[in-house]
Amino acid sequence: MSIDVIDLRNFYSQRIGVVARRLINRGIETRWPHAQGMRVLGLGYPTPYLGLFRDNCERCIAFMPAAQGVLKWPTARPTLATLVDECLLPLPDSSVDRILLVHALEMSDDPEGLLREVWRVLAPSGRMLAVIPNRRGVWTRTDNTPFGHGRPYSRSQITQLLRQTWFTPIAWGEALFVPPIDGGWILRSAMAWEKIGAALSSPFPGVFIVEASKQVYRAIPAHRERTRLIPSMKPVLVPTPSPR
Repeated sequence: MSIDVIDLRNFYSQRIGVVARRLINRGIETRWPHAQGMRVLGLGYPTPYLGLFRDNCERCIAFMPAAQGVLKWPTARPTLATLVDECLLPLPDSSVDRILLVHALEMSDDPEGLLREVWRVLAPSGRMLAVIPNRRGVWTRTDNTPFGHGRPYSRSQITQLLRQTWFTPIAWGEALFVPPIDGGWILRSAMAWEKIGAALSSPFPGVFIVEASKQVYRAIPAHRERTRLIPSMKPVLVPTPSPR
């Protein structure tokens, strides 16, 4: 279940979207303070957050799923965004150092296939950072934000999904403790909500921000080939026809 790219753009142009982007950016910067000289890929609808890396990384591109649609990004520069099949990324193996997933896993019809494709294009020393709606969070209980669409995850479900797709979670972060209410005083106090929620270890953040590493030496299931046994036959003398 994907949300249209126009709706995503409209959300981030509103006050509540601006606040959400600022709070999530804090969590992303905590894990990735810089990407100097790295190749960065954003998948889903990552353009509100790729500005953190665009000016100092070697290369920064955005892939948006075909079911969602694509918008030009950046608006005043040569285009760095394109439409893709999320399970067939047009990149060679081990070609990206950092991959940022936003509005991707919860919107995907095949999250395992998406993560396996991310595993393929991620360099052995690379890192993936995923912003994933929290199943218990308030932001998933309203349709007024993109985080209320698609399939949210609990922390244990995220861990299981990553391990099934050959990733190892190495760090966790949380964001969006503020209620998703487009009210002036609530949005102005958003930073206070974040500090209180983090200090109290509240179980109700809007999103998880999980960093994962690629399991290079992963276990490959062995498939035993079935051997078809052909019984040996004893030769039989065939009589030759007698001449007439």
